[in-house]
Amino acid sequence: MKVLEKYFLPSDYFREFHSITPQYLKDRGIKAVITDLDNTLVGYDEPDANESVLKWFKMMNENGIKVTIVSNGSRNRVGNFCDPHDIEYIFRARKPLGSAYKKAVAMMDENKDETVMIGDQLMTDVFGANRVGLKSVLVLPVKSKDGWATIVNRKIERILMNYFDRKGLIQWGD
Repeated sequence: MKVLEKYFLPSDYFREFHSITPQYLKDRGIKAVITDLDNTLVGYDEPDANESVLKWFKMMNENGIKVTIVSNGSRNRVGNFCDPHDIEYIFRARKPLGSAYKKAVAMMDENKDETVMIGDQLMTDVFGANRVGLKSVLVLPVKSKDGWATIVNRKIERILMNYFDRKGLIQWGD
């Protein structure tokens, strides 16, 4: 079962993305963050960045930590969210395939050892990051309701999380 741990066990866990501080990242040698959008930063059905998201982005920027959103969402969904706030992004990322993660690392001009992926899904965000050698942080979804495409993934995730819990591998970060 080491394969499950290698590909699906995140480097860390947090209940909410905004609990991940610049100091936490710096302590781990992280200079760049790739983050998912839907149900990581805001609900999948929330079109705009809220105060919490904007405050977190500002805090990262002020501390010299680069952030890029990598989402499987459409150009309209991701662009309408990011463009008003000058947030870098990649849309239709096809996570968990690795090309978007590699592209985001290159866009931020960092190396993968100094980059972390933050997301709410094991099957896309964590799996994709782990496959390309990035650190990964799993956060709880900001909403309990998901888009239709995520429902099957959540069922598989519950099985994996129960396995990790039984093995004592889950260590929540906050």
